Amino acid sequence: MDLSEISAKYPGLKTFVFGDGKELCDALTALVIRGKKIATCEALSAYTSGEEQMPVLGRVDLALTWEQKPAVAIRTIEIEIRKFHEVEEGFALDEGENTDLAGWRKDHQAYFERTGHFDLEMKVVCERFEVVEVY
Repeated sequence: MDLSEISAKYPGLKTFVFGDGKELCDALTALVIRGKKIATCEALSAYTSGEEQMPVLGRVDLALTWEQKPAVAIRTIEIEIRKFHEVEEGFALDEGENTDLAGWRKDHQAYFERTGHFDLEMKVVCERFEVVEVY
């Protein structure tokens, strides 16, 4: 199925890639497809600056591969905005990348530092989702 067919099937669909490089994108997308990753987060400032498109409750969005090919459609089922240091372990574990909150904080601090957004008081958009379709 190509992008135009997927867009027709899911009105309002937005596309995005997980992570900030091919290796991370591939790893995170694989976790989603395997059902290990049911949450994600991004700096609120990435949305307010226009770098990213804000998730919308109930909307289906399409995660692309790093090569911009359809990978997996997800539906947003929960959105919370929290300060980085207030993210709870349950959410961190739902991201599927770490085995504890300390690991999540370490890895996400490194990610946000790479993307120029890190601050302990920064707000992050915490999104939980369900897989709708795998391509």
